[in-house]
Amino acid sequence: MQDITLRPFRADDTPWLVEQHGILYARDEGFDDSFAPLVARILAGFVACHDPARECGWIAECAGQRLGSIFCVTQSEHTAKLRLFLLLPEARGRGLGKRLLTTCMGFARQAGYREMVLWTHESHAAACGLYRAFGWQLTGSKPVHSFGVDLVEQSWRIQL
Repeated sequence: MQDITLRPFRADDTPWLVEQHGILYARDEGFDDSFAPLVARILAGFVACHDPARECGWIAECAGQRLGSIFCVTQSEHTAKLRLFLLLPEARGRGLGKRLLTTCMGFARQAGYREMVLWTHESHAAACGLYRAFGWQLTGSKPVHSFGVDLVEQSWRIQL
């Protein structure tokens, strides 16, 4: 994983990130075609008006090939939100998720946030295990029907 770099997200990463979310979530979770447009709206908002002092996105890359992403955005004055944490299947299980999460949480601390929150699904067992290992606490869980499938939404929080 030493040859993998983490670089700031650029607007021209948007189509790739939207496409990968759409493909992977449809294949792995059975999501319908409403999910990729949600990712596109999140990224459009980030590109249009993020505050670089308080918000950042990263792309994991190896030899020019994108492998994953993570974002830190403002939830409130003292709370950051982790968003769009994605690893391509070929990049999983090699410590890259830990590296991305460490980078994102470190940025949040340096930006002055006191805590971070995130929203995910129970089916993301590896990511949830990583959050737990980093000290995140599960704060809520509820069954929902979203993106054409039945899911269990989860909310997580950590004090920084």
